Amino acid sequence: MNKTWLILKHEFVTTITRKGFIVMAVLFPLIGLAAIGIFLIVQAASGPAAEAEIPRIGYVDEAGGFPDYEGDYGRIVLVPYTTAGEATAAMLDGDIGEYFVIPADYLQTGVVTRYLTQKELEMPGETYGAIRSFLLENLLRGQAGPEVIERVQNPLGVRTVRLDEAGAPATDQGGFQAFLLPMVFGFLLVITIGSSSGYLLQGLGDEKENRIMEILLSSVSTMQLLIGKVLGLGAAGLIQMVFWLLSSLFMVRLASSTIGGFFSGIDVPQNVVLLGIVYYILGYLLFAVVMAGIGAVTANPKEGSQMSVLLILPAILPFYVAIIYLRDHPDHVIGTIMTLFPITAPMSVFVRMGLSEIPVWELAASISILVLSIVGGLWLAAKTFRVFLLMYGKTPKFGEILRLLRQS
Repeated sequence: MNKTWLILKHEFVTTITRKGFIVMAVLFPLIGLAAIGIFLIVQAASGPAAEAEIPRIGYVDEAGGFPDYEGDYGRIVLVPYTTAGEATAAMLDGDIGEYFVIPADYLQTGVVTRYLTQKELEMPGETYGAIRSFLLENLLRGQAGPEVIERVQNPLGVRTVRLDEAGAPATDQGGFQAFLLPMVFGFLLVITIGSSSGYLLQGLGDEKENRIMEILLSSVSTMQLLIGKVLGLGAAGLIQMVFWLLSSLFMVRLASSTIGGFFSGIDVPQNVVLLGIVYYILGYLLFAVVMAGIGAVTANPKEGSQMSVLLILPAILPFYVAIIYLRDHPDHVIGTIMTLFPITAPMSVFVRMGLSEIPVWELAASISILVLSIVGGLWLAAKTFRVFLLMYGKTPKFGEILRLLRQS
């Protein structure tokens, strides 16, 4: 146990003093603080926002049912003209940006014609809304009151409220803010897990290539070496994760108080923090024992890094599945499968937390499967250490690896 502790301490101190580890730890909060600072500097330098020029659109009433008056529709002013020629001249002089003609047969066809001088891919929504409101208001004038006209122009405004199991408004109402934070947290989780376990893979490859491993194994057992390295690097990664978490809380509060708007709706739920710590520990241990096995088998760090890609890519797969599919089908069985599959579980849990509620049984099953996978992976990694750690030269093929493990 004393030897395991010495290895753990050595790996922990070596890792937290690495330049790469320090840069990675402080880079995330520095980027956040820099973004907030740049926003405040630009806002202060620009001063009060200048009023944008209000767009002016002309119209010609050939149908005779639309009074000649200037109306303000949102950010657009409509200006009446007697003839199309007069409107064209005003547009060419720059008095209006465009104009439209209401033909004599408008009530039968419902078609108006727009005239403008510049190309466009499609009619701007703001322009369409202004013209539509103008036509509706004139068609209904004298036949309905102002409230009815307003409701016809804007018939639908939706406010969604999510209820909890007791039928009361839920504390977590969801929304994009609720989806964004777990997504970012899951990404940071996978990055931390990957970097910490990657240090383990790199260290094993270097020690094996430099023959330092022979000296280590002459004084400690393979299990002591494996456990010491895994726990030492895991402790360093956990410190990095906690630092990122605390800095995230600080930056969210700072952005909420200085920028406001979108950031004022962001909150950090306690279950995100708790599950983040649990899934970091379990996810790291799983990745670490697999990386240890890869480091023992491969002949050099370069080959080990290439093989580790096969582990990292599935880990971030839930992010892309969520963006493409799960956002519209949050309770689909695909999400359950990725939550239960050990490699995709850490990212899947946080992606799904931002989309819907995860059943308790799924979380319990996911954690249980991760624990069993870690125990099995630790046993297999220790066996791989004993067989391959002192083997040099060419990396054995998969069939040869299985044969040697069965024989050991």
